[in-house]
Amino acid sequence: MTTSAPPVAPARRRGLAAPGARHAAGRVLAALGRSVAIFVPVFLVATFVTFALRSLSGLSPARIQLGEEATPEAIHRIEAQWGLDKPFLTQYWDWFTGVLHGQLGTSWVNGADISTLIGLGLGVSLSVATFALVIGVVAGFGLGTLAALRRTTLVDRAITGFVTVISVMPAFVVGIVLVAVLAVGLHLFPSAGYIPAEQGFGPWLAHITLPALALSFDVIADVARQLRTSLISAYDENYVTGAVVRGLSPRRIFFGHVLRNGLGPALATLGQKFPALVGASVVTEWIFGLQGFGRFANDSAQAGDVPAVQGVLVVSIVLVVSFNLIINLVLARVMPASQRGV
Repeated sequence: MTTSAPPVAPARRRGLAAPGARHAAGRVLAALGRSVAIFVPVFLVATFVTFALRSLSGLSPARIQLGEEATPEAIHRIEAQWGLDKPFLTQYWDWFTGVLHGQLGTSWVNGADISTLIGLGLGVSLSVATFALVIGVVAGFGLGTLAALRRTTLVDRAITGFVTVISVMPAFVVGIVLVAVLAVGLHLFPSAGYIPAEQGFGPWLAHITLPALALSFDVIADVARQLRTSLISAYDENYVTGAVVRGLSPRRIFFGHVLRNGLGPALATLGQKFPALVGASVVTEWIFGLQGFGRFANDSAQAGDVPAVQGVLVVSIVLVVSFNLIINLVLARVMPASQRGV
């Protein structure tokens, strides 16, 4: 009789774990379905509005190529070459089907393929934004967790004061200071330029470190504040009290219950931050001499290159929706222990 007991406990544990695994998979699939259901109509409406901006702008490739003194005949000829003499819906359908195939059109200014131009700039911006996000997540989660675990102490007040200060520091100011101190003064990093990772991981990392640090301050502040608040709130929940009564260790309570249920606001913050880091870094890119996505968008808008601006908007929409989809899937996977009644 005693020899049959050991196999029973693992079998029971596996039997109990299977429904939990299926429940977690169901939450992830449900989150994926909701996100896709939202993405499709949002993408259709956003692309239609984006394309309609060209008609509302009154801009024309003929005006850019021929100048303001162009004759009506020359303008009509150029616009016919670009297909602008077709009905609006026909133009939109041609453009939209191209977008679905990854073709964002041709630049009015230089005739270059917009997908290629955006790809070059996006590679730079994604490198900087991803590194800035990593810095922000590591530092923000560390500071927020430490402040929550040491709440109402001197450590908590010091961290709160620090993140308040860095949250009001503009990225371009931080960038100028970093260049002056770490690049010009101490010669620890290059002051400007970009080297692709294919040409060497070390030089690539050195060139993106300072702009990533400049952009990461806002992420650090928001993540630390959101995480501190949500962790403190999670400690006051009934399921934590129940875990304490059951005799669970503080470490297990924190990682198994408090952290999992307190991650939501911080992760939701990241869903908004990453696309903003990619698209809103124009000034930082100017400071560090980077030809990134934000700078390309700014140059295209100033030149009146409508197809390029449309391509930038489409890519921005995809970035925002895709990253929020990832965040929703992560939230569905890690949240929440309290809903399982623990």
